[in-house]
Amino acid sequence: MAILLSSARRGLRRLVLASALLAAYAAPALAEESLTLYTTREPGLIQPLLDTFTKDSGVKVNTVFIKDGMLERVKAEGQNSPADLLMTVDIGNLVDLVEAGVTQPVKSAALEAAIPANLRGADDQWFSLSMRGRVLYAEKSLPLNSFTYESLADPQWKGKVCIRAGQHPYNTALIAAMIAHHGEAKTEAWLRGVKANLARKATGGDRDVARDILGGICDIGLANTYYVGHMKNAKEGTDARQWGDAIKVVKPTFEQGGTHVNISGAAVSRYAPNKAQAVKLLEYLVSAPAQQLYAKANYEYPVRKGVELDPIIRDTIGELNVDPLPLTDIVKYRKQASQLVDKVGFDQ
Repeated sequence: MAILLSSARRGLRRLVLASALLAAYAAPALAEESLTLYTTREPGLIQPLLDTFTKDSGVKVNTVFIKDGMLERVKAEGQNSPADLLMTVDIGNLVDLVEAGVTQPVKSAALEAAIPANLRGADDQWFSLSMRGRVLYAEKSLPLNSFTYESLADPQWKGKVCIRAGQHPYNTALIAAMIAHHGEAKTEAWLRGVKANLARKATGGDRDVARDILGGICDIGLANTYYVGHMKNAKEGTDARQWGDAIKVVKPTFEQGGTHVNISGAAVSRYAPNKAQAVKLLEYLVSAPAQQLYAKANYEYPVRKGVELDPIIRDTIGELNVDPLPLTDIVKYRKQASQLVDKVGFDQ
């Protein structure tokens, strides 16, 4: 009996040891089939993309939604950060991550082929995933078919312009682009001209521009393209639908350029435990199927050429003639743009 018990114990020990060895070998394989995404994007906008990626690739995405403070969190976590991919909106936020040293470069033929050079970092540290144009909302009876950003300061629009705060990232990015095109002195004069043309204080949101055009407060204003889709797809009779129906959209350009765009984008975390999987997700997000989902989910413009737009955006706005100036040339003027907003008292 003692012999039988001793044999059983030895067998149990061997089974435990074998299980431990199996787990040790299996752990890396399991780790390779998952990644952790830190993102500021709203869950409803990107979860369908992530679900499709997991279904097609077998790679699970552990998503951490961070409304504010992504950079601070990743810096605090340091080398122990579980983050593999960092996704956010606005070129300024992406460049902040790069300049803080929490990202790493990625060489990928698929990313280079899908994303135009002016919409990705020259050092391969960040990549655009979708675009939103900064366009003109106009009272729909106005005989306007074309417009330049420079014209926004023309005295003919005195008391007729609505816009959100100059210090909002959407507008500081545009002002930075103006500096890149014309220099700081001319941009200051332009910004003073725009301020002189305001119908009300620079405040509120982009949809408020359409609201105030409907209310007769202003005739024109700057806002992002995707809000048009949200307003025009709102339920009949709602305020948002009435705002959308009250405007037409004109695609402004710089005098020597195209339409200003901002982006959503992503970068691989510096200490990514699962870099290969992070790159795989990045490459999926710029594939034609994923870009189509981007276009549908939030009325955004795909960065990949040849992808069909959402029907509302296609019929209301159409394709953009994107300003060819590299975003890296624009974003370096963010600080000067913010200082100019304060200097001219734009938001006061």
